Amino acid sequence: MIEVHLFPCLSDNYGLLTHDPASGETVAIDTPGAAAILAAAEAKGWRISQIWNTHWHPDHAGGNAAIRAATDCKVTAPAEVAERFGPVDRVVTAGKRVMLGAHEAEVIDVGGHTLGHIAYHLPQAQIAFVGDALFALGCGRMFEGTPAQFWTSLQRLRALPEGTALYCAHEYTAANAAFARHADPDNAALAAYAEEVAARRAAGQPTVPTTLAREAATNPFLRADAPALMARWGDGSGDPVQTFAALRAAKDSF
Repeated sequence: MIEVHLFPCLSDNYGLLTHDPASGETVAIDTPGAAAILAAAEAKGWRISQIWNTHWHPDHAGGNAAIRAATDCKVTAPAEVAERFGPVDRVVTAGKRVMLGAHEAEVIDVGGHTLGHIAYHLPQAQIAFVGDALFALGCGRMFEGTPAQFWTSLQRLRALPEGTALYCAHEYTAANAAFARHADPDNAALAAYAEEVAARRAAGQPTVPTTLAREAATNPFLRADAPALMARWGDGSGDPVQTFAALRAAKDSF
């Protein structure tokens, strides 16, 4: 079975090391802080053999060079990482496959936060690494994409098996829960989830990973086509893209 080690990195990022005991391979999912990631790998007794980047932002790819220099690992990334952080070993696009030992991961286009943002889905392990495309009870800011692009990307994630564990890259859940309850005040499942989030954070515990089933029931950005949200945030056109855009704009100023 694949092992995932999650640990705090920078101010609110998570470092993620994914290890396959059978092959001994370890992948760093993004590189928010090279020193912290290398130290975490050493503490686990794992040697980093690969980096899989989700997008180009410095808190996701800025540690590539230092980790590569220390481990001679191979870097897999979307083209936008290569354009900003130098050569990578393999540029991947939607539909490509990458391997961790015998475990296959599919690359999914989740552009919107950045144009070339990708996610990695390991179906056998029921895991998806989603970077900043989707958060527990939220989604990333729309820095480069359009509402239509981002909504399409979120639908791709929503189509994964409901038992999929979603590993996002930041501990934003408490703030996201406050907006989600504002956006969708009559959602009982959301209210219960928000209480659990508050308790976990008060105890110093992470709220990541979450599950797709839970997010599909409570995350307003995945539910922009839900009647309650369209009635509250839509313009009457019945277009979920417009509802998503309204929700994202409201969150930006919340």
